[in-house]
Amino acid sequence: MATVLIVDDTKFMRKTLIKMLESSEHCVVGEAENGLQAIEKYEELRPDIVTMDITMPEMNGIEAVKKILSTDSNAKIIMCTAMGQQKMVVDAIEAGAKDYLIKPFDVGCVVEAINRALC
Repeated sequence: MATVLIVDDTKFMRKTLIKMLESSEHCVVGEAENGLQAIEKYEELRPDIVTMDITMPEMNGIEAVKKILSTDSNAKIIMCTAMGQQKMVVDAIEAGAKDYLIKPFDVGCVVEAINRALC
């Protein structure tokens, strides 16, 4: 079981991921709706995994990945993106993200990505 911080500016997407993760026995320890909150919550909670939306207000997911990894090089972050954002996914992976998920989410893909990131 992993502890997870979910970062997405859309409440519906956060709730969807919470249901998927909790049904697969992972523990969602927090939520954030932008990159700045993600950094604060990461420092406070130190989760095993972060699911990070790319496009958000305040600070985007790629910048948040860089900031989190600058303070904890072992952070495991999975990017979440809509179709058609391949360039941003590449940027996120280059910034240090471990994996990515494409919206709309599939529970099997979410669980596989979490398991891969934990290895």
